[in-house]
Amino acid sequence: MLLNLSTVRGLFHRHSGHTLFLRLPQIRVQSAFFRGSELLKTAVKNLLDECLKRYPELSLCSNAVIEAFEAIRSCYAHGGKVLACGNGGSASDAEHIVGELMKKFSIKRVAPQRLKDRLDALGYSDSDKLCSMLEPALPAISLVSQSSVLTAIANDTGAEMIFAQQVYGLGKPGDVLIALSTSGNSPNIISAIKIANALDMVTIGFTGETGGIMKSLCSVIVTVPSPVTFKIQELHLPVYHLLCAMIEEEFFGGTADK
Repeated sequence: MLLNLSTVRGLFHRHSGHTLFLRLPQIRVQSAFFRGSELLKTAVKNLLDECLKRYPELSLCSNAVIEAFEAIRSCYAHGGKVLACGNGGSASDAEHIVGELMKKFSIKRVAPQRLKDRLDALGYSDSDKLCSMLEPALPAISLVSQSSVLTAIANDTGAEMIFAQQVYGLGKPGDVLIALSTSGNSPNIISAIKIANALDMVTIGFTGETGGIMKSLCSVIVTVPSPVTFKIQELHLPVYHLLCAMIEEEFFGGTADK
């Protein structure tokens, strides 16, 4: 079943001050350059086109990239955050994604005047300096970095739950979980996705061409065209770089660094 984006937005409802995402089986965001009746921002579309010129093989997953962009855009528009997890090289990818979201990717981000006003009101003489160095963030948390938490969960409960426990503790309805697994079958990734789904989060999976178990569990699945682990990881990087660039353009606009 395909829904256009304006219809998908109609599935959101409010409860106790939070926007909840209704999870309905087999519903997919329509893969077209539209947000409701509006054309997708031209600069965002151009980023996608440029990436596909450099990596033509990724045209096979371009629809999923658009779906992932819309999911993350909606998450941030409603005050949500992104959680990211993976194993091995994919753990590094999860950290990389978070780093690109939490500070400038390629567009200058300027701290709002209201922050300087607040610092001034508090009597801080270095408010100009602080604001000049601060960059507005797109909230994101890596689930692979907390060594004490990871080892405590692995030791006391089991490695299968190292990400699921953190998702349960940090995730809120409407947040996004980005889960990377080259096989699509990693037990700790699958557990995290299931818990995220139970919390009414949006789950975006990055995997290889078969999709694995993740394919049937994720709200959006990005399957790059390779069955080989290192090649899958090589193709994941331009995809998540593209997503970070698209999201940054959507929220901050401006001229990207050359």
